[in-house]
Amino acid sequence: MEILYFTLLAVFLYVGADWIVNRIEAAAGRRLEYRSIIFFAVLLVMALSSFALIRHLSSQ
Repeated sequence: MEILYFTLLAVFLYVGADWIVNRIEAAAGRRLEYRSIIFFAVLLVMALSSFALIRHLSSQ
């Protein structure tokens, strides 16, 4: 069951990170030069924190 949670969350995180980067670009008024690195950083932070939360909640 844990695999299903991780898979569904990964899809939502990908869409969410893309939305966040798009909002950052809209606020800046231009396309960011290092968009892929910023996307990776946002996705990494979101993934590590949410995956740790799932693992913590599922172990109880």
